[in-house]
Amino acid sequence: MSNSTPSPTQDVDIESLIPTADELKEQGNDYFRSSQWDEALVAYQSALGYLPKRIDIAANKEDSQEIDAKPVVVEQHTTQTAAVAPKEKPDAIAKRRAVLNANIGACYVKLAEHQKAIDACSQALLDDPEYIKALQRRASSNDILDSWSSLTAAQEDYNSLIKLLPPSSSQLRETEKALSLLKPRLESAQKRETAEMMSKLKGLGNSILGNFGLSTDNFKFEPNGQGGYSMNFQR
Repeated sequence: MSNSTPSPTQDVDIESLIPTADELKEQGNDYFRSSQWDEALVAYQSALGYLPKRIDIAANKEDSQEIDAKPVVVEQHTTQTAAVAPKEKPDAIAKRRAVLNANIGACYVKLAEHQKAIDACSQALLDDPEYIKALQRRASSNDILDSWSSLTAAQEDYNSLIKLLPPSSSQLRETEKALSLLKPRLESAQKRETAEMMSKLKGLGNSILGNFGLSTDNFKFEPNGQGGYSMNFQR
């Protein structure tokens, strides 16, 4: 006989797995405080595996500080949990998922894997759309990626944070500063990526038009005064 901890793949009452998830989370917190990012990441992901997955409501309709160390009264990536519905309120389970996903995001930030940090924080925000730390981490990682799309996403998160943070918060001032610094970079990224796209399109156009003795230089685009462009052909 064995008294080993139930596996998250077993058909058990999820309420009996919550203490294990909380214990693994605390282990992750200890690793994080010791700057052991990889170990913390594994602990948080393991804790997440002991919680039920988020219910995809839309799909159902179609078919019919750097980490949060506070004990939450509890994220995604569950490993095929076939569990009985917990007695605990659903929002308490969602909170656990949100905290773990946000902590996973914090580990990825430390490991400089910013796209993974964004993905983890996005999972956290599905469970708690007003989760300040998840918004901050996602905004920061998108800011670092520095592409037009990522800076646009960062701008949206900064605006959300400005609405959520208390007026007296120092974080509010920091967020407002980050937003003001972001705007010129966003415009620059838009121009840069638009120019790159047009250059690629021009190269593609020339490769096709060259078969007919033409090039994109034979076509001139001019503003038509109505917000669009007119095209003129010239030899």
